[in-house]
Amino acid sequence: MIQNTAVDTTDELEELLDDEEEIARIKQRSVSGAFSYFLRTAFIQIIGLVSALVLSAFFSPEDFGIYGFVIQIIGLLIFFSDVGLAAALVQKKSEPTKQDYRVAFTTQWLLAWLIVGLVGLLLVGGWVQQKVGGAGAWVLLALAVSFPLATLKTISSIRLERRLSFNKLVFPQIVEQLIFHSLLIVLAWKGMGVMAYAFAVMARSLAGVVTMWLIEPWKEIGFSINLKVLRSLLGFGIKFQLNDFLARIKDQLFYLGLAAFMPLDQFGYIQWAKNWSLYPYNLTVQNVLAITFPTYSRLQSRVDLLKKAIEKSLFFISTSIFPILVGMSLFIWPLTQVVEKYRQWEPAVPSFIMFALSIGWAALSTPLVNTLNAIGQINKTLKLMVMWTTLTWAITPLMLWKYGFNGVALAALIISFTSIFSITMVKKHVPILVWPQVKLALLGSLVMIAVAFSGWTVWSRSLTHLLLGLLISGGAYLGGILLFGWQRVSAEVRSILLQRRQAQNPNN
Repeated sequence: MIQNTAVDTTDELEELLDDEEEIARIKQRSVSGAFSYFLRTAFIQIIGLVSALVLSAFFSPEDFGIYGFVIQIIGLLIFFSDVGLAAALVQKKSEPTKQDYRVAFTTQWLLAWLIVGLVGLLLVGGWVQQKVGGAGAWVLLALAVSFPLATLKTISSIRLERRLSFNKLVFPQIVEQLIFHSLLIVLAWKGMGVMAYAFAVMARSLAGVVTMWLIEPWKEIGFSINLKVLRSLLGFGIKFQLNDFLARIKDQLFYLGLAAFMPLDQFGYIQWAKNWSLYPYNLTVQNVLAITFPTYSRLQSRVDLLKKAIEKSLFFISTSIFPILVGMSLFIWPLTQVVEKYRQWEPAVPSFIMFALSIGWAALSTPLVNTLNAIGQINKTLKLMVMWTTLTWAITPLMLWKYGFNGVALAALIISFTSIFSITMVKKHVPILVWPQVKLALLGSLVMIAVAFSGWTVWSRSLTHLLLGLLISGGAYLGGILLFGWQRVSAEVRSILLQRRQAQNPNN
């Protein structure tokens, strides 16, 4: 008995040491990866922002309305292309087998071609083409064909996520965005209008597949149908995808209904305002989510480390996204005054500001919903999505009826306050502290608002004055967070630098 106990103790000790080494590896890769990934994806978002600035001058509200209508159709059909298999493979504790990958690839390949078939039926029906015209129909077809192409890089992407190789993961996205937006801008400048999207979408899809396979080739590519493996993956995937399905009912299906019954120019205002407000979200929250889901999945058995990881994510997100949202909300109206071609977007300014403020809540809620998914609490995220979907369909029509197209953004702002429930749900599993992570960003934002309003009449005089106001307001935010939280900021910076050095020199 004594001998067996000693052996057991030794085994437990070795297992514990292995766990600690794995935890250290995860921390180093995730922190180092987060920093590098953010820099690279920031470049992507800058490309997108420049493109949005140019396209806002060349495209009319109706052009944005047509593209937005097509995007809602594709966004709704995306549900049929995944069924959560990619998330299931990333979240899986053990390493997926060759058959796991092949079953997932086969399923997604078939579903991707199903989307192409569904789009073909929509176009044959004629109603969509009557709404968006011939150019819009070609854009829809190009987006549909991009799904089978995207399937070819899915497994490579999953393998990189599981290894936490975020630096490699983001490079194909950079290539895709460079090609997409460069071609889009050139063709828009040439006067091709909405048709420019069709060519840009196809070029982006082909470039993404080639780049991904150069970085992470899947040499064991093949087809396999195994119901046992598929059921195992769907155990997590279906719940994950049901959550996504509710999100699509809340967003794509609802906005598709708006686009179908509203004049295209009014829907174009909504699409323009929403797209612009999402740039800060894509730059910060989406970047963090790409890293936190696989990282949180690896840390789900260590609540103490998971708590620290979540809090760091919230701190980073809030300190980076709050000043961007505040700055865009403060300076969007002066921008429409100093740039002549932007005058056409002046009616959409109230929508933009309300969408941007609602993104502030989403920036905190989304990582927490992501946490629930990563630790296997899919049922709770489903409850949240049911609530948000119900509220969207109940409140938005009322606001739309009373306030016109600006009521859509007002409804989004009202519903965003229910994000507080995601905080309470996560607290039941991980004892996170949210207020200490966001208070510094809120204080800095208040300083920024005060400085921006003090020179409000000056910023609208010219583009030079506008840019000067942005710089001064941004400096005020930075000064505010350093004034109120120098110790916290310096500690976080030192922590990131330390983890990066350890990741670069693992033997030291």
